[in-house]
Amino acid sequence: MNIITTLVIAKSLLQQVVRDRLLYILGFYAVILTPANQVIFQFAPATQANIFLDAGLGIMNIIGLIVAVFIGTSMMNQEIEKRTILTILAKPITRGQLIISKYLGLCGVLLLLLTCMTIIYLGFLQFQKITHNPYTIILAVIFLFLQLSLITTIAITLGVFTSTLLATLLSIAVYLIGNTTTDLVNLVRTGENPLIVNIVTILYLILPDLSRLDLKNDAVYGWEAIPDTITLLSNAGYGLTYSFILLAIAIFIFSRKEF
Repeated sequence: MNIITTLVIAKSLLQQVVRDRLLYILGFYAVILTPANQVIFQFAPATQANIFLDAGLGIMNIIGLIVAVFIGTSMMNQEIEKRTILTILAKPITRGQLIISKYLGLCGVLLLLLTCMTIIYLGFLQFQKITHNPYTIILAVIFLFLQLSLITTIAITLGVFTSTLLATLLSIAVYLIGNTTTDLVNLVRTGENPLIVNIVTILYLILPDLSRLDLKNDAVYGWEAIPDTITLLSNAGYGLTYSFILLAIAIFIFSRKEF
């Protein structure tokens, strides 16, 4: 695989998204923080700081999820629909290399987006004099990036397998289930229906446990709530391994796809 060509294609996707959407997304995030703070103050003035800290990271998560899912599920299908895929593959580039290039490009978009939103977020906290630990927030954002990178591989895999609309719906479903499977397993085990227990257990074993990459709530309460180093490294390795496996599946499916 030609690394230079891979990086050129990834850079092309990054530049396209930055030019077309990034400033609007950052503007939306910056604008929504102020009214969110005011609304929280009206309903919960005593716990305003903690709720706003969690809300800022939550909004960041939602924006990143939208970018990862909608771009990840559509970018390969757009190439196929516009027939530009034939022009690209006519050059010395393999299908697997194209998938990896698109993945790296979208990860670059997410990294840049999260970095800019984090700067805006920390600046807003400083301006509003809200007590916070910037290091736990940055750690939470790093794990958010790992989570969104994993969601990106899910979106790409589903995008090369089915239609954009269905892939989008399935990606969002996987995200929602992946963040709640642990709680669902603990809940259904108290029940008496073995069928539901088996279904939830299978979902837990197959789908990624995205809650392992979610530190938003922990970051609000400082280092005391953050898991230990071994757990953090284990969870990060889990996310990366799952991403590599799904990326390999996406390459396998796309290499056998007929245009």
